[in-house]
Amino acid sequence: MTQKYDIQAMNCASCVASIEKTLKKLPGVSDSRINLIEKRLEVDFDPDTISGDEIAQALTTAGYPPIKHQDHVEEILEIEGMYCSACSARVTKVLGRLDGVDHAEVNDLTGKARVVYDPAMVGRREFRQKIEAAGYKLLDPVTVPRVKVKTTIFTPEIVTVIVLSALLLLLAMGPMIGLPLPGIIDPDVSPVNHVILQLLLLAPVVYIGRSFYTTGFRTLFQGAPNMDSLIAIGTSAAILYSLYNTVLIFQGAHHHVHHLYYETAATIIALIKVGKTLEDLSKRRTTLAIEKLMDLTPQTATLLVDGEQRTIATDEIRQDDVLLVRPGESVPVDGVIIKGLSAIDESMLTGESLPVEKTIDSNVFSGTINQTGAFEMKATSVGKDTLLSKIVKVVEDAQMKKAPIARLADIISGYFVPVVIVIAIVSAIVWYLFQQDLPFSLQILISVLVIACPCALGLATPTAIMVGTGRAAAHGILIKSGEALEKAHSIEQIVFDKTGTLTEGKPVVTDFINRSDYPTDQLLDLASSLERLSEHPISKSITDYHTAKLPVEDFVNTLGLGVSGRLDDHQVKLGNDKLIPAAADLPATYKAQIHMEVDGEFVATFEIADPLKPDSISAIARLHELGIETIMLTGDRQEVADALAKEVGIDRVIAEVLPTEKAGEIEKIKQSGKVVAMVGDGINDSPALVTADVGIAMGSGADIAIESADIVLVKGSLTKVSDAIALSKATIRNIKQNLFWAFIYNVLGIPVAAGVWYALGGQLLDPMIAALAMSLSSVSVVTNALRLRTIKLKGV
Repeated sequence: MTQKYDIQAMNCASCVASIEKTLKKLPGVSDSRINLIEKRLEVDFDPDTISGDEIAQALTTAGYPPIKHQDHVEEILEIEGMYCSACSARVTKVLGRLDGVDHAEVNDLTGKARVVYDPAMVGRREFRQKIEAAGYKLLDPVTVPRVKVKTTIFTPEIVTVIVLSALLLLLAMGPMIGLPLPGIIDPDVSPVNHVILQLLLLAPVVYIGRSFYTTGFRTLFQGAPNMDSLIAIGTSAAILYSLYNTVLIFQGAHHHVHHLYYETAATIIALIKVGKTLEDLSKRRTTLAIEKLMDLTPQTATLLVDGEQRTIATDEIRQDDVLLVRPGESVPVDGVIIKGLSAIDESMLTGESLPVEKTIDSNVFSGTINQTGAFEMKATSVGKDTLLSKIVKVVEDAQMKKAPIARLADIISGYFVPVVIVIAIVSAIVWYLFQQDLPFSLQILISVLVIACPCALGLATPTAIMVGTGRAAAHGILIKSGEALEKAHSIEQIVFDKTGTLTEGKPVVTDFINRSDYPTDQLLDLASSLERLSEHPISKSITDYHTAKLPVEDFVNTLGLGVSGRLDDHQVKLGNDKLIPAAADLPATYKAQIHMEVDGEFVATFEIADPLKPDSISAIARLHELGIETIMLTGDRQEVADALAKEVGIDRVIAEVLPTEKAGEIEKIKQSGKVVAMVGDGINDSPALVTADVGIAMGSGADIAIESADIVLVKGSLTKVSDAIALSKATIRNIKQNLFWAFIYNVLGIPVAAGVWYALGGQLLDPMIAALAMSLSSVSVVTNALRLRTIKLKGV
């Protein structure tokens, strides 16, 4: 069983390490996945051994109270025809009885009902049926454009802490820099008033930053301190020392007014709150790609019932509904066109910029944009079954899974905060022993605690993976995990399945050779009419090449040889050289040959080939530019495979391989020790895709096999193979940059804060400067990850 939780107290890599440590101790918990950016936790557990409530209690005890993540939604329904409390009670009852409805309440005065429900089980259509059956009417939704909530750093809390901290800083430091204060609050004239005002200014700042203390001390007492613990200890030390001096001031020792550090505590809280807000805003930008995908689905659609048009909510649509899509509208769900034709922009799913022509029986996909003509479509996949929903799910899952490169940061984060606390205490004690100066030692303690930044370490990997996978998804490349992303950057060999990957996957007639005196059109009429009765793919290629419908008698389909029959007073045969021995002496070619005999005379030959995809040659060339060896795996004869490989530029050929032998061939290739990728259709090549280090599936619309590979290319071009590798290389490079700077920041910053630089003749680091540096370090890591949004992909 899997349960999702939202954990707002999870802020840094140390938090992640603590949560993972807590979960590993619980019996029945088999696995967990954490998304630090979304503050989301997924736990796999055995419900017979442990319950979700017990897991939640363990997390709460550890200092990370979880909120069960609900996939349920809340909707307000407008209902017409309710006039009294009996009406509202009736509607409440019929809605509450529906499976999937958690809660329903109705207000007959406003004519509105609030329903909390699971959209996977029930929806607006079921609500309409029950409400109308009860004698009332559910009003159709009014289309309201989605309004993006404007996020800003200047929230009321942030403005308050900035203003109060600035005033407190001015009050404490003003006299030192020559700014005179009124006598009533001057520290030398009225020290008691001065300290009371400082306390009044500090109190709201501490309250606004209370989460640092509640979470920080709780995790500290649980033996798993995090970044909040560092802030809590550092600022508490400053406040407690200042309170000690405040008591002395009230007792008459007024000179202690110059030993207050309230402004230090307030400024640290303010700077870190500002830094965290900036960090959160930056982190939200890393999820923009997914948000854009989710926003593609229109809110409403036009349902056709007996020729009548009706506007309904998109989540009311059910399979087999007939919908009207006008020019400029987005397709609401996946379906097939049953009337009309159009050109549709599918760039948001595939990354291909050119519109795709659509006719009757063409598949259309949710979120794509109808550009030209109106058409009617039948819904085939709705809700979570649409291609768009699957893409969003894959990317969200990928962002929950860690890359192996993150393991070092995870290990360090588990020990980071306790080590920093020890360094801070030892440094303060050593300096006190040397200096006999308590304020100086306190400054060392606070600076070390505040400058240490486990957040930068924790954000280095997930932010880059989130931006990288989101960027890829926007261009039709689904990277299913951080591990796949990391492996892809090391690919040295790529094995391509031939049919449907390098080639179009369906045979076409390339040449017709007339070897007789019969008119070509007459032979083509005879051949097409006869092949029309066969279902073989090669027969279809001949009927596509030329269409005729002469009546056929005595039709015979001989398995493995060909077809024969009588038509237009001629006995006609079409097949291989075993059916028509006169063709046996023809020279071999890499194309398939279908020979034709009329009344016993060998008269013609069809040459048939599976043509290369238009971009196969350029895709292979780009992989060679990346230094990757290319291999083709096929069941074709060696000479046929060699000819095709030479045309496309493939380095090595492995031919005459049965479908069941492909995985074994991949194993042999892997024995060289190189990182091997396999590119196939994702349906017939599943064993080989799983065997390869990286499986890459070429998706095709509704038939996309998302579960079959590590990376899925949604429709589009074969050049996306190199795009996926290039994006992987850029993302891993970005992660390494982030980890390097996060490590360097802490390796250099902590010794400076501990007074090493001061001991060598430099300046002592002020705790407020340390807090600013810590805040900026996290923001810089996220900002660096956001650069991936601008990477240029050649195939896009």
